[in-house]
Amino acid sequence: MARRPAESLLDVLSPNPFEGVTSPADVLHQTEENFYRGAPPRWFNFYISDQRVADGSGTPFIKRDGYNALVQTVQLKGKTPGITIVKLFHQPGCGGTTLAMKVLWDLRKIFTSAVLTDSASNTTNIAEEVVQLFKDGNRKTVLLLVNNMQRLEALQESIKIEMASREMHVDSRKAAVIILNCVRKDAVLTTSHVVFLQKVLSKDEKIKFDEKRDELRKRYGDKSKQFHGFNIMQTNFSKTYIQEACAVFINTTTAESPQMTQLDACLSLLNAYVPGSYLLESQCLDFFKHGDYAHGDSPLKERMSTFGHLIITFQEDRSSEMKVCIAHRMIAQHCTELLAETGMTRSETASYLLTHFNSDELPSFLVSFIKDMLTKRETKPNEEDPGNGTWIIEDNERFSRLILDIQSVERQLECVNVLVVASERFNRNAFFPQALARFYSIELKNYIKAEKWAKIAKLRYPQSSFIADTLGQVYKNQLKNQKHCAKPRALLELASKAIEAFKDEERLAENESGTETRGDGTTKISKVFNIHGQFGYLDVCNLLYKKLVSQDDTWREVLTKKAPLNSVLKSLGDAEHSRFKVLIDGLKDDIERKCAFFDTYLTYSKPEQKDDPAYISKGTSECYKNFVGNSPSKDFKAEGAALIQKLKENLADTSAGVLSCLDRECKESDLKEITTWWEKIFLEKESVVALANYILAHIMLRNMEAELPLDCKHLDAFKQKMPRIPNQSPELHMLVLLLSWPTESEANCVLDLNRLIHNMHCSYEVTYKAQFRSRYLRPLFFIGNGEGLNRIVHRKILEQNVQTRQDWTRDTIFQDATVKARLVRVQGVVRNYRVFATIGGAAIEVHANIQNCLWKAQQVSFYLGFTIRGPVAFDIQTKPGAKDKKAEEISGENFFIGSEPEQIKPDDTTGGGHFVDRHRTQLVQSVSDTPFVLKKLEDEG
Repeated sequence: MARRPAESLLDVLSPNPFEGVTSPADVLHQTEENFYRGAPPRWFNFYISDQRVADGSGTPFIKRDGYNALVQTVQLKGKTPGITIVKLFHQPGCGGTTLAMKVLWDLRKIFTSAVLTDSASNTTNIAEEVVQLFKDGNRKTVLLLVNNMQRLEALQESIKIEMASREMHVDSRKAAVIILNCVRKDAVLTTSHVVFLQKVLSKDEKIKFDEKRDELRKRYGDKSKQFHGFNIMQTNFSKTYIQEACAVFINTTTAESPQMTQLDACLSLLNAYVPGSYLLESQCLDFFKHGDYAHGDSPLKERMSTFGHLIITFQEDRSSEMKVCIAHRMIAQHCTELLAETGMTRSETASYLLTHFNSDELPSFLVSFIKDMLTKRETKPNEEDPGNGTWIIEDNERFSRLILDIQSVERQLECVNVLVVASERFNRNAFFPQALARFYSIELKNYIKAEKWAKIAKLRYPQSSFIADTLGQVYKNQLKNQKHCAKPRALLELASKAIEAFKDEERLAENESGTETRGDGTTKISKVFNIHGQFGYLDVCNLLYKKLVSQDDTWREVLTKKAPLNSVLKSLGDAEHSRFKVLIDGLKDDIERKCAFFDTYLTYSKPEQKDDPAYISKGTSECYKNFVGNSPSKDFKAEGAALIQKLKENLADTSAGVLSCLDRECKESDLKEITTWWEKIFLEKESVVALANYILAHIMLRNMEAELPLDCKHLDAFKQKMPRIPNQSPELHMLVLLLSWPTESEANCVLDLNRLIHNMHCSYEVTYKAQFRSRYLRPLFFIGNGEGLNRIVHRKILEQNVQTRQDWTRDTIFQDATVKARLVRVQGVVRNYRVFATIGGAAIEVHANIQNCLWKAQQVSFYLGFTIRGPVAFDIQTKPGAKDKKAEEISGENFFIGSEPEQIKPDDTTGGGHFVDRHRTQLVQSVSDTPFVLKKLEDEG
C-alpha cells in the first residue's frame, strides 16, 4: 500500500502498493463507482484499472492528451541532477489532478513518487522528508506532486540546503527532485505551457471516453447514468447534460424540502466558488437535526432523496473523516443558478452557511473555504498583456467572484449584508471587514462606513501592512472623488489622513509578519515587500497637486515650496493653517526619497515571470516632476544647484537614474549632457558618487555607440577615492568590480576580487535586500568583447538584438547568435552547490542565475553579468570534455577560494587581522583592510 506514517507530510507511493492485497468485489465496485461519480481519485482506482486491463475485462485508464508530454517532460528532468519544477495548469473539473496522479502511478517503479498532503506546511519540514526518501530507498529521483503551492522557490531552496547537509548519505551528483505542481486556472492560458487541460476534448479523447462509456454501461447498467463526474467529460462538458442532471430542482421549492435544499445549496455554493472544497458528513447530517445518525442509520444519500445522486461522499484515507461534495463543479454552478431562480439566492445561501453552525470554533478547513469564497480575488489578464504568448500580465478582480456575482444578479446591499454577517461571525478575522471596507469605498462611495470597517480590520490585525493599506485607500478614493469645487481645506484634510495612513503602512512593511523566518527562527518576515504604502503616498500627492492647482495656480508654487503658505491663506478660509504648513513643508523631501526608492526598485529588480505594472513608473515620474523636478537643490552652490536641477528634470540625479537611461530610451544628446553635468558636479564638490555617476553615464554612452570626443576621464581619480566609497553604496562597489575584472589576456587577478565581491554583497544586504527580497534582480551589465570600458555591455543592448521579450530567469536570450557575439564566456567550475570563475590561480565565487545548474561538480563556462548584488553566472554550460573528478580537483585545494565566511576562520596566530582558508595556509586580508584594495588599485593605475 502507499506508505504514510502518522505524522508524515508525504503520501509515498511504493512500486507495488497493493501486492498481496485482496478486496471483495463490492469494495472494488464501490471504489470505482465513487470515482466515476465524481470523487477524487485514489491510488486504488489506478490499480483496479490495471487489473481489468490485465484480465481483459476493461479498457485502459483514460489519459488526456497532455499525458505523454507531461511524462516525457518529467522523465527528461529526471535524467539531470537537481531540483526542477514542472507545472500542470488545468481548469477545475477537467481531470487535472487525476492526470497528475496517473503520471505518478505509471512512473512509480522508476521514481520515488510522493504526494504532498499539506501544501501550507513549513518548507524546511517538507524538505527533510523529501531528502529522507533518498536515504530510505535506492533511487536517484524523487517525483513530488503538490497542489496549487505558492512557495515553490522556497521549497527548492530548502531541499537544496537539506541535500547539502546530508551529503554523506545522498549522492547529490546523481540525485534529482522533480516538483510537479498542479495549478488550477479558470482563465484560458497561452499554449506556451507544457500542459494546460481545458474543458474541451479532442477527437482522440472523445473516442476513448466513448469506449469507456460502453464498458461502464455493460458493467453497471443504469447506475452509470449517475456517473456524473465521468459523463460530463464524456459528453464534452455538455451544458445539456448538466441541465438534465439538475432538473430535479425545477419542480422543487424550499418549503417542500427545506433541509435537503439548504444542504445542497450550501454544498453547491462552496463547490461552485471554491474548487476542492467540501463539508464533513457529520456536518451535513447536522442539517437534518436527527439524533440517530451516530448509530449509522439513514445514510446521507438516502436522506438527500431526489438530490442524492448529485452528492458524493468519499474518504481520502482510512484515518480521515468522510467528506461530502457535489459530483462536479459544473453541476454545483448550475445548481446555484437554479436555486437562485427559485428564490434561494447566493447571498441568502452564503448567510445561511455563515450562521448555521452553532459551535464557537468552526473547523479550520471550512473557515479557509469561506474566506476564499468571500475575499479571494481571482486574477485576470491585464490590458497591457502584449499578446505574444510568452508573457502574461495579470491583475486582480475588484472582489471575490461570489461578491461580483451577487452584485451583478442581486443588489449591492446584499453584498454588504453577507460581508457584515461574515465580519461579525468571525470577529477576529481581519479579511472580511477589509473586503467590506473596500466595497463601501469602491462601489457605494460611502466613505464613513468604509473608514469604520477599515479601522476594524486594522484593529484585528494591527501588524499587517496589507490590511493597513485599506484605510489609506479609503481616504485616497474619497480625495479622488471630491468634486472640482471642493475647498482646499477639505482636500488638505483628506490628503493629510491618507498620507498618515500610508506612512503607517510603510512603517509596518519594514518588518512585515509572514511565512518565512530569519535570525533566531522566531522573527518572521513576509516574502513580498509591500510597496503600496509608498506608492499610495505618491498617488495622494499627485491627486492633491492636480486638484489644488486646477483651482489656483499659486498652489503650484506653494506645494513646491517656492512660495509660502501665506500666499493662499484666502483660499483656505481662515488663518489657522499650522498643521497644513507641516504637511506641505514635508512633502517635497518625502516625495524625493520615495521616488528614489522606486527608481532603484524598478531599475534593479522585477517580479518573477512578469513585469511591474506601468502605472507605478508613470505615477512616480509624474509626482517627481510635479514636486521635485522644478525645485532647486540646497546642497550645492548656485552653479552646482543648477546642474542638479537639470539632472532632476532628466530623472538622472541618482545612480539608478543614470543606469536606467537606456531603459527609458534617453536621447544621445540628453545623455551627453547628463555625462557633462555629473563631471562638472564632481569637479565642483569632489564627490565620489558624482564621479561614479559620470563614469557610469560615459559607459552608457559607449553602449549607445555615441561619438565621443575624448576617452572617459578621471578613472584614476576614482581609484584614488576608493577609501571614501560609502559602505551602503552597491552601485559604487559594482563599478569597482566592472573596472577591476581581468580581461582574457590577464593571466592573474590584479585585485582580491573575492574581497571586492564580499564588500558588494555586504553593501547590498544593508541597502536593498529587505526591499528586493521577493524579486528577481535584473542584470545591469555583462562582460563583453573589447577592451576597457568598451567591454562593459548593458542589458538593454542585448535585449535590442532579439525580437521577442526575454525572460532573464531562464537564460533563453543566450540562444541568440547576436547576443553570443557581443559577450565572452568565462571559464569556471561548480563545486559544493556553488559556481566559481577561475582566473589565474584563484577561484572567484559568483552567483548562479539558475541554481539548478549547481547540482553537479564539473568544469563549466558562462557569461558573466552584474546585478546590484554582485556578479552572476548566466547560461552555465558544461565544458566539453570535462570530467567530474577533474572538476573537483580544480575547484578544491588547488585553487584559493578567497574570504568566504563559511570557509575562512580568524587565525589567532596572526592577531585576528587576517583570515586563513581552512584547506590552506595562504593568508588574505580581512574585510576591514581597505588600504590593501587601494594599493592594488593604485598598482593597476
